[in-house]
Amino acid sequence: MEIKLLTLQTDQLEKMKEFYTQYLGFSLCGESPNSFQIQAGTSILEFTNENAAGEPYYHFALNIPSNQFQEAKAWLQEKTTLLSEDGEDEAFFSFWPAHACYFEDPAGNIVELIARYNVNPSSESPFSVNNILNISEIGLIVKDAPTVGEQFKEINMFESDNEPITNSSLSFMQENNNGVFILLTGTGRRWLFSEKRSNIFPMKIVLDKQLVLGVDEEQEFFIKNIDEACTFAF
Repeated sequence: MEIKLLTLQTDQLEKMKEFYTQYLGFSLCGESPNSFQIQAGTSILEFTNENAAGEPYYHFALNIPSNQFQEAKAWLQEKTTLLSEDGEDEAFFSFWPAHACYFEDPAGNIVELIARYNVNPSSESPFSVNNILNISEIGLIVKDAPTVGEQFKEINMFESDNEPITNSSLSFMQENNNGVFILLTGTGRRWLFSEKRSNIFPMKIVLDKQLVLGVDEEQEFFIKNIDEACTFAF
């Protein structure tokens, strides 16, 4: 499974465009009066203000080369402020294993750079935004996580540790062990390196499986094939 296109809502479209393209240096690969797209390795990240209500925010992660965590962290510190947890500005996950650091963008999204040591390839070129590999994770917040988990099984996506899916757990849904996950959970879970709680906002995820899934404006989860979803918009 790969995330080919991730579409998120924002109420700060111009600030977001400036932040991602001018401060972080992402390449702009598409834009309209209500949206813009940036290239994140083999993935495309899109922000739109179309029908955006309230102040939407999300958690997503970007994979970086396995040997470049400290270099990427230093690069990021020159661009923006790192978030901290218990006085630390990085996390080590022994169960992957992986190192990660976090920042918040102008819309309040909690963004993660993660180096997965057993999965991500290495790189010998100096780290830059062009070394980002792909979108690694997106938090999918739903009303009924166990029911959505059953729908995931129908498209051959399962909880990575075979743990029960609940509304309070954070379930790492994957198809294969390639470092790409959809993080399934209910509302009210605190995101690491933030005081923000998981909340439902519309989103659209296009997978390489010729599937589109996400949450619509009525906060309902959906899965569609690519043909059905060609006219779908927020």
